[in-house]
Formats: sequence, C-alpha cells, structure tokens
Amino acid sequence: MTTISRLAGSLQSSWTDGSRVERIAYTVGGLLFLSGLAHLVVLVVSGGTWTGPLSLRKPTTFGLSFGLTLATVTWVTHFVPMAARTRTVLLGAFTVTCVVETALVSLQAWRGVPSHFNFETPVDTVVSTTLAAGGFAIVITTIAMTLTAFRSARIGSPAMRLAVRFGFATLLVALAVGAAMIATGSTTARGPDPSAAYTTAGFLKPAHAVTMHAILVIPALAWLLTFTRWSENHQLNIVRLGVAGYSLLSIVVIVESATHTSPLAAPPLAMALSGLGLAALATAGALGLSGALARPRVRRNVRSAQ
Repeated sequence: MTTISRLAGSLQSSWTDGSRVERIAYTVGGLLFLSGLAHLVVLVVSGGTWTGPLSLRKPTTFGLSFGLTLATVTWVTHFVPMAARTRTVLLGAFTVTCVVETALVSLQAWRGVPSHFNFETPVDTVVSTTLAAGGFAIVITTIAMTLTAFRSARIGSPAMRLAVRFGFATLLVALAVGAAMIATGSTTARGPDPSAAYTTAGFLKPAHAVTMHAILVIPALAWLLTFTRWSENHQLNIVRLGVAGYSLLSIVVIVESATHTSPLAAPPLAMALSGLGLAALATAGALGLSGALARPRVRRNVRSAQ
C-alpha cells in the first residue's frame, strides 16, 4: 500500500468511524466551502469589486473560511476523547453557527448592503446583532473544546496532544482578534461617521487570518508524522519546531496589525522574524513529509489506541 493510499484511508476512516454529528459537520463544511467557491466564480465572471463592505468577496471568504474551519474542527476533535452527548452538543452548535454566519453574510451581499456594523434598518440591525451573537456562540463552543483538549491525557501521541492543544489555543486567539474587530467596528458604526467602521476594524484582518488556521496546519503535521517510523520523541520535537515557527509568525503579524503596519511593508526586523517563523514551519512540514514518504508504516487506529 502506498503512502498516498494510507493517508487517504486514514482520512476516510474519520468519516466512516465518525459519529453522526461528525458526518453532518463534514457535509455542511463541504457545502459551505462550495458556497464560497460559487461566490468566487460569480465575482470573477461579473467583474465585481474585490474591496469594500458590498463586495461578493465577503461571502466568498466566509464560505471558504467557515467551511474549512468547520471541517478542520470536526477532524481535530475526532482525536479528543469526550462523551457522545458532549460531542453532539458542541459540534452541533458549532455547525449551526457556521451556517447562520455564512448565510447571513451571503444574504446581505446579495441585498447589496453591508453585513457587519449595519444598523440602518430594523432588518439590518437584526442581522448585525445575530452575526455578533453567532461569534459569541463560536467562542463559547471553542472554549469548551479547548478545555476538553487540555484536560484529556489520551489524545494519541505526545506530538498530537501538543498539536491539538496548540491549535485550539491559537484558534481562541483568532476569535479574540475577531471579537476586537467587531467591538471596534460596532463602536465606530454608532459614531458620527458609520462608514469608517469598515476601515477601522479591518486593520486586524491579517492577525485574524494567520491565527485562524493553526488548528489545521499543526495537527496535520502531527498526523503526517504518525506515518513515519520515527520515535514519539522525534515526532514531538518536529511538532515543537512547527509550533515555534507558527507562534513566531503569529506574534509578528499580531504586532504588525496592532500597529497598523502592513506585513508587506514591515520593518526589516519584522520581515526577518516572520521569515524565520515561516522557515521553521516549512522545515517541520518538509521533515514530516519526507519521513512519511521515505519510511512509511501502517498507522494505528487512534481511537482504538485510546
């Protein structure tokens, strides 16, 4: 059996061995991702603008991001032991919220009005308030998942345990940045110049984007390492390298965002530090891939080993 077939088989087992709520979440995540792609096609074909609060870029990014994040969170929580009812409640709430957030942003885009920080009409106010409440619901469910991950000592190997915990902790940072964006924008929207809310809140977007997807990158690295013949300690050290690189990159981007500095126009020191972080992360990924391809082994079923 080739390495590719083993990787594919492992991913397929996440579906076949997953609970009903997990399979629903995977399906919904895929549909949300397709929604983002569909909006992208419409945006390109129509020649619409890529900037501003009325752009179809928003339903595009929301569909792609929420679809990917929902599937990722579902996959990562597959490694975290928890009661069936707890898993159903947390993943169910997370799934519903992702649908509501994406649907409302798409609705407002097609109505030709801003989705966030829009209190012009009663309908717009309800939408903006619901989006904010949805963000709060995502924060609550993610905190619960994070606490479960940190309390459990039975999350596969030490490398996977570190990866899952780091992924959830970094996701909380991303949600905190998102909450700061909403708070800043909402305050500005109720001031003398409501239109300034969209530029005022946008300065934190790079920090939000970078920290959002650590929950996919680092656990994927740890998962890839399970297909090597390296010792658990060696796997752990590679994941630590990836965590260090991602942490450094995230810190630099957060500081740049807080100081209103574009990552593409940052000072030399910031560019060097972010480059170092990317290099560490890329090195960890290259090591994991080379190890899996060079000396693959049949991966143990994670849940049966718990």
